[in-house]
Amino acid sequence: MQAQKATPAAVFHVHGVTKIYRMGEVEVRALDGVDLDLYAGEFAVMLGPSGSGKSTLLNIVGGLDVPTSGQVFFRDWELTAADDTALTRYRRHALGFVFQFYSLIPSLTARENVALVTELVRDPMTPEEALKLVGLGDRLDHFPSQLSGGEQQRVAIARAIAKRPAVLLCDEPTGALDSRTGKLVLETLVRVCAELATTTVIITHNAVIADTADRVVNLHNGRVSSVRINTVKRSPAELEW
Repeated sequence: MQAQKATPAAVFHVHGVTKIYRMGEVEVRALDGVDLDLYAGEFAVMLGPSGSGKSTLLNIVGGLDVPTSGQVFFRDWELTAADDTALTRYRRHALGFVFQFYSLIPSLTARENVALVTELVRDPMTPEEALKLVGLGDRLDHFPSQLSGGEQQRVAIARAIAKRPAVLLCDEPTGALDSRTGKLVLETLVRVCAELATTTVIITHNAVIADTADRVVNLHNGRVSSVRINTVKRSPAELEW
C-alpha cells in the first residue's frame, strides 16, 4: 500500500468571515461568509476584480482589520480574539507586507531603508543579506531616486523579508510596473518563497500571475468562488501580460 503524502499544516484558517462597512444608512458587504485555508510554504494568488473583497481579506488575515463576524486563525492562534497589543506583535514578528507603492524613505539608502525593520525584530537578516537575496547586493548605498521602479519594489521586498517572517502578504506588488519589470519582481517573490519557505500570498487582478502559484483563490462579490491547485506551474519569465 502506497503511503499518503502528509498534508501541510494550515497557516491561515478562515471560517465564516463577513465584513460589513456602514456609511450612514448604506451597508456595504465587502466579505460574505468566506471560508479558506492557506498552507505553510505555499505561493498563493488571490484573484478578483476591484470590489471582490480580496484587499479586505488580506487586511483581515494581516491583522490590519477585523471582521464583522467569523473567525480567523494563524496556526492555532485566533486572530479574531486578539487585542491590539497582540495584533501589533503579530504584525511585527510574523508578517512581512509588500504593497503596490514602495513607501521607501527618500533620504535613506537601500541599506538604511531595510535596516529600519531589522532594528525592530529578533534574529533578523542583515540588510546586506536581504538585499542580496532580491538581487540588489550591488545597490546597497543607492537612494530610491537612483533606483528604477522595479528596484525600489525589490528594496521593499527586502525590507519585508529581512525580519524572516513566516508569511509575506503582497497587495498588487506588480500593479505599478510594466510587464518586464513586473516579471522581475514576481521572480523575486517566487524565489523568496522557495528559498526561505515563506508562505507568500499575492492579491492581484492580473489573472496571468495565477500560473505561477501553488494555490489560486478566486473571489467574487465578497465570496470565494473557486480554489484551484496548480499541478504544473510556470515561471514568471514564461508569462505574457
